[in-house]
Amino acid sequence: MKSKEIQELKNKSHEELSGMLHESREKLRVLRFDLASGKVKNVSSIHALKKNIARMMTFLNQPNTS
Repeated sequence: MKSKEIQELKNKSHEELSGMLHESREKLRVLRFDLASGKVKNVSSIHALKKNIARMMTFLNQPNTS
């Protein structure tokens, strides 16, 4: 994830981040099932998605200074 994309995440509202987090967790769940059934070819996408989820959770847990 590029620094520009991280900055965009930082500027999102709490509600937008919550929605994105929910969607990402659902996508991760589907990827895990597909991995178990052998449908996933790009395993690194799971790692990248987990990192993005962690970033979103970090921004959600930061105190709101504005």
